Amino acid sequence: MPVLTVMQPPVFYAQHRHENPRWQVILIHGAGGNHLVWPAALRRLPEVAVFALDLPGHGRAGEAGQTTIEAYASTVIQFIDVLELSNVVLVGHSMGGAIAQTIAARQLPSLSALVLIGTGAKLRVSPAILQSIQLDFEEAVTTINHFAWAKETPPALQAKGRELIASTSATVLYQDFKACDQFDIRSRLANIRLPTLVISGTADNLTPAPYGRFLAEQIPQAEFKLLEGAGHMMMVEKPAETATSITQFLRQLQAKSQD
Repeated sequence: MPVLTVMQPPVFYAQHRHENPRWQVILIHGAGGNHLVWPAALRRLPEVAVFALDLPGHGRAGEAGQTTIEAYASTVIQFIDVLELSNVVLVGHSMGGAIAQTIAARQLPSLSALVLIGTGAKLRVSPAILQSIQLDFEEAVTTINHFAWAKETPPALQAKGRELIASTSATVLYQDFKACDQFDIRSRLANIRLPTLVISGTADNLTPAPYGRFLAEQIPQAEFKLLEGAGHMMMVEKPAETATSITQFLRQLQAKSQD
């Protein structure tokens, strides 16, 4: 599980290898997250190589984060270039979805497909949340974590989620949410020319299902998957369903490429 110190800022990643993989999948976490937010079912998707990132300032990737979605996108592009990856499938959750959209809109030849989970084309953040991160970090983490899960999610799982967010510094968490608040790619969605799977949850309070429907309607080659009863952390709440949806999407994509 290396850290790419040749990159500045550095990026940490956990890798799941597969012999002669058709796709190279990059998992991009959301605000205040790290690679551990992805359950094993996602980090070990069948038939593909998987790279689960810690973005700068998160997890094991140093202390300094970045202040814009564009900057995070440039870091992921550099990661792709340094490792000379091809046939890349970007899988982004929440802020990670914003990063993935930004990269996809640049139409890089190394990209093959896009998976957007619990995200939107515009990610407005309540001013109260931004203020609370600065004034009372612990309370802000509790509030953010509360809205991140469906009500039926086991308390132990929610507690782990809170612990993960709290492991991020207040400065980086604020920068992440501020970057989300400033993100708006609506006018550039038509530039995303990749086969795209959009996954939303019916119980997502942070990026409600209409956000995902809008993406699926505006991205030319997109399809929409709705997970019943899933909150914002849908890939953690329903890992098997999420992993199956992605695997089926990639298998269909491969079948089409062989026609």
